[in-house]
Amino acid sequence: MYFDWTYILVLIGAVICMIASANVKSTYKKFASYRSMTNMTGAQVAERLLRSAGLNDVKVGHVAGELSDHYNPATKVVNLSDSVYGSTSVAAIGVAAHECGHAIQHAKGYFPLNLRTWFVPVANFGSKLAWPLILIGLFINSQSSQMIIDAGIFLFSFAVIFQLITLPVEFNASSRALVLLEEQGILSQQELPYTKKVLGAAALTYVASAASAILQLLRIIMLFGGRRRND
Repeated sequence: MYFDWTYILVLIGAVICMIASANVKSTYKKFASYRSMTNMTGAQVAERLLRSAGLNDVKVGHVAGELSDHYNPATKVVNLSDSVYGSTSVAAIGVAAHECGHAIQHAKGYFPLNLRTWFVPVANFGSKLAWPLILIGLFINSQSSQMIIDAGIFLFSFAVIFQLITLPVEFNASSRALVLLEEQGILSQQELPYTKKVLGAAALTYVASAASAILQLLRIIMLFGGRRRND
């Protein structure tokens, strides 16, 4: 029976993502039990940071789920999850501040964020068409088949590029969050390292996603790139 050893690349990517996901959940759970000295909730922290930055048009919302927090640039709403909105832990405060970091990026026209926003439909388009093109190229027998396959591989690379663009956006938002929390005196010098660990664990999930996407692209190139030339 034929064994496709390139599946190892997919497996490595999946394991990396699983480890990163488990790490962020365990790290958040650990520091979710550390109540901040100011006793401010995630929602209160978000309101304070946004107003201190002069973002009076950005609202703080509440969404269901665990660690489903996000900033919506279209509606200008910092959405905080159940585990963050009403929590006074250093973990919740860090996550809330991180999302405020995205709001500040948006207000200041932070280039990587604008680039990521612009690239979303491009990445979605590439993801939807990549595999159909590759499969069409595999099943037709013509001189243009490899060209079609290569077009599919090229479109798949858009998803990888999106993951790479996301990295500086997320790292910068966390850096902004830590600076804001210190400047506003919301967390003490003893508490900041705890929050930094939570945000660091969250950042690693994006690194893991990027690594997994790169490994998938590498596998596709190894399987189908130059296929006709090798036949």
